[in-house]
Amino acid sequence: MHIGILETGAPPDGLAPTHGDYPAMIARLLGPHHRYQRYDVRAGSLPDADDDCQAYVITGSAASVYDPHPWIAPLSAFLRRSRGRQRLVGICFGHQLIAQAFGGRVEKAPQGWGLGLHRYAMQRPVTALGATMTAMASHQDQVVAIPAGTEVIAASALTPHAALAYADGAALTLQCHPEFDADYARALIDSHRAPDIDDDVRAAAQASLSGVSDNAAIGRWLDDYLVSGRIA
Repeated sequence: MHIGILETGAPPDGLAPTHGDYPAMIARLLGPHHRYQRYDVRAGSLPDADDDCQAYVITGSAASVYDPHPWIAPLSAFLRRSRGRQRLVGICFGHQLIAQAFGGRVEKAPQGWGLGLHRYAMQRPVTALGATMTAMASHQDQVVAIPAGTEVIAASALTPHAALAYADGAALTLQCHPEFDADYARALIDSHRAPDIDDDVRAAAQASLSGVSDNAAIGRWLDDYLVSGRIA
């Protein structure tokens, strides 16, 4: 399968040479049996009419979807044009941007930062997963209103709209980061310099990484959706 990766961010503080960039992490998550093409959206690169990608994955980003960056509106328009033509997966920023582009709302959450390994309750059975899904979180914004016809697939008290499935299989999106392994997650938490992440929050996030993630199972779930269109 030919998958386009819409690159909307990069690892901070020179972490990419050791851990890879976000397209490389996405490719590792989904596996080597696909053909990948990356588009640097922040530099104005978007697929054209001759593009033969069958699906697109929108990466995470340090940006907020409501920021006035000049590349966000064209990307949102591209996603709306792609709906129903190519399958869409959104990760963190991608999850939020797809929701906003399709009529939802994203805000800075009053709950504060989601940081570290988080567990979400599955709201419907998913073959690759059990009753819960555990993966790295790194976000302050959240989807606070979901688009019409969208189903919540995973949720937690901190993140009520942690995974969303869109009508007719148009998109499957996750607030968490199954592409982040524990080593990168530790380095990322250390690199965070947001003034509202205090030492206790940072320490709790680092301690959480001694747990076991469901990254591999989530990767299989996303891969199955991209290939077959099945949500469950």
